Parts: sequence; structure tokens; C-alpha cells
Amino acid sequence: MNKQSNTYTILYSAIMVIVVGAVLALVYGALKPKQEENIKIDKMKQMLSAVRIVTESDDQVIDTYNKYIPEAFIINVAGETVSNDKDAAFAIDMAKEMKKPSSERMLPVYKFVGDDAQVRYIVPLSGAGLWGAIWGYVSIDANGSTLYGAYFSHASETPGLGAEIEKPAFQEQFQDKNLFKDGEFKPVEVMKAGQKPTNGADYVDAISGGTITSKGVQSMLNDCLTDYTAFLKNLSNDNSKE
Repeated sequence: MNKQSNTYTILYSAIMVIVVGAVLALVYGALKPKQEENIKIDKMKQMLSAVRIVTESDDQVIDTYNKYIPEAFIINVAGETVSNDKDAAFAIDMAKEMKKPSSERMLPVYKFVGDDAQVRYIVPLSGAGLWGAIWGYVSIDANGSTLYGAYFSHASETPGLGAEIEKPAFQEQFQDKNLFKDGEFKPVEVMKAGQKPTNGADYVDAISGGTITSKGVQSMLNDCLTDYTAFLKNLSNDNSKE
């Protein structure tokens, strides 16, 4: 075949595309289990951060997660448990659930038991910042109202501005804040420094220069935690009976 012909060029290009595609498919298949494992470990680290536990290395994460989070379950917006399958709860993508009507959402809850035997509950959050997705986890005391810790992250917020939501200085403000006041659900407000909410809710200072991302965190807390209101009230009622 004439190597200078168009036919040869087209055949050669087609063969190279097939070969390269096959190689990439093999590489992807070989790396996929490791990628999935890394995603799993990162998710566990984020949950542990929400209960103020920082792991030293990835090798410790799974064992630490299983030690402190022995149970996870799925509830509906009415606060009713629909599954006690820990793996099924872990597999839920909160971003996808938030696109469903509230009545159809499957809401994961992770039960944390500390070294002091204190029980806390971790719930996931999903929302939108200035440039893309934001997400996180908050941990709530057994009274169903007091935040124990928080973790937030983002896909593409601006470094030094909106991206500051992933820094401890912002996240630690949420510790010991309350979600209910006088029995009414009032999620923590994210306010410009020096301002206070008019509804009496607990609040934290917004990120300076990151107004839209801060509002995204506020909306995320409100939108996601509202679905857990019935569950949190049940915790409060159970706690008051003890």
C-alpha cells in the first residue's frame, strides 16, 4: 500500500485510535478499584473531621471509621428509619438526593460513639457555591440540637476567598451552636462580620470576600437540615425522657 496515500493515512490513524483506546481502557480498569478506594477513604476522613477526629494516615482511616462509627442508617423526611444497612447509607449521594422532591429523599445518618461513650449523629450536606459544588458534614449531639462539629469542602471556589470554607478557622465556629430555639428549627446563620440574624438563631461569621460561597453554606445548611428536622426532634424527645 502506498504510504503517501490518503487511504493509508486514514487506516493508520484508525488503528492507532483503536490501540490507544484499548490501552486507556485497560489502564482505567486496572486503576478503578484504587480510585474507588481513595474516594471511600476521603469520604470517611471528612466524616471523622466533622466529629473532630483527624487521622494521621490513610492506612488508619477505615479502622478509625469503623471504630467510632459502628452504625449508619437511612431515614425519610418524616424521621422514620427505612434501612439499617450501613453500606447502603454510605453509598447514598446527597447531591443526587437533593435533586429529588423532599418526600422522596433517602437521608443517611451516621452514628458516632466517642471514647467517652457519648453518642453523636453525623449528617451529610450538599449545595452550591460561587463556581461549583460545595458539600460537607455536621455532627449533632444526642439532644438533637447542638452542633458538635462541622466539615465543609468545595469543588472550585476561589483560593483565599470562598475556598476558606474548608479551613478550620471557619469550620470551628459551628461548634456548640444550636439548631433549635424555643422548640423552633433555626439553622445556624452565616452572617457578615458584625451582623446578627433577626430571628434569634445562632450564627457564625461569613468568609471575608466570599459572600456568595458563604450564602451557599447558609442555603446548604437550611436546605439539607430541614429534611432532618423530624429526626432531630425525635432525638430531642427521646433525650428528654431519659
